[in-house]
Amino acid sequence: EEELSRSSHSNPGKSLVNGIKTNPASSSPKSTLSVPMGPPVYVDLAYIPNHCSGKNTDPEFFKRVRASYYVVSGNDAANGEPSRAVLDALLEGKSQWGENLQVTLIPTHDTEVTREWYQQTHEKQQELNIMVLASSSTVVMQDESFPACKIEF
Repeated sequence: EEELSRSSHSNPGKSLVNGIKTNPASSSPKSTLSVPMGPPVYVDLAYIPNHCSGKNTDPEFFKRVRASYYVVSGNDAANGEPSRAVLDALLEGKSQWGENLQVTLIPTHDTEVTREWYQQTHEKQQELNIMVLASSSTVVMQDESFPACKIEF
């Protein structure tokens, strides 16, 4: 706190965000920490960060990280997991790829948010060549069973 206070006094009009000096005119950390645009990254499998919370994932993520499979976890509606905004961001980001590669979305939990999104955007998913993989498979380990999806490459 003392260091932050000294920094604010010695540099009026500037503050620290995560240890990085920012200008109040552009107080958003994203604007000061943005990464220059580059070519998209293609991967086989991507886990959507932060349990599919809208805190870290936006359409830009899906424009830049192009995966054959996206894993969506999150089963905590109180914390906005999974986030409808992130699922919508997938549609928006993929619509700007310029190529119609097959994408498979793998939710790890059956949630109301995921079901509603699937039903309300099904036509758009088909148009963008996005398949949602639902699985009723279970894995049994040490007397416990839990839902699972099998992915083959």
